[in-house]
Amino acid sequence: MLEEKIFEEYKQALKAKDTIKSSVLNFLRAEIMNVAIAKKKNKLDDSEIIIVIRKQIKERQDSIEQFKKGNRQDLADKEAKELEILKSYLPEELPDCEINKIIEEALCLTGASNMKDMARVIKEVTAKIAGKADGKKVSDLVKKRLSS
Repeated sequence: MLEEKIFEEYKQALKAKDTIKSSVLNFLRAEIMNVAIAKKKNKLDDSEIIIVIRKQIKERQDSIEQFKKGNRQDLADKEAKELEILKSYLPEELPDCEINKIIEEALCLTGASNMKDMARVIKEVTAKIAGKADGKKVSDLVKKRLSS
């Protein structure tokens, strides 16, 4: 399970005195626990943990963008290292051609034909993809398909 993998690698990072990795994983573990508490669960399943990781990745990407705008390359580099650590816990992303196949299936299933139906299509696609693709990428591909 993903949570155990994160905990084991956290312990290894502590032993190796890898401060960046141990810090990132410690914060990630805390976030996972907070989400579990909020959902009144003892443990989250892997798909829920992936959602937490994606949220952390999004925050890092936003931080990198802000640090670059503020000419703080040192902080942007630190966030980029943290981002890479977090990305290593995500499942391999589906290629665009696979996502497009799933979008086509969802279009047939929902009968969507224009932009008004975008939310239904995205809901159907994200249910099938389950964390194996970035939400923004899926949204862009659906938008592109419905506008053509």
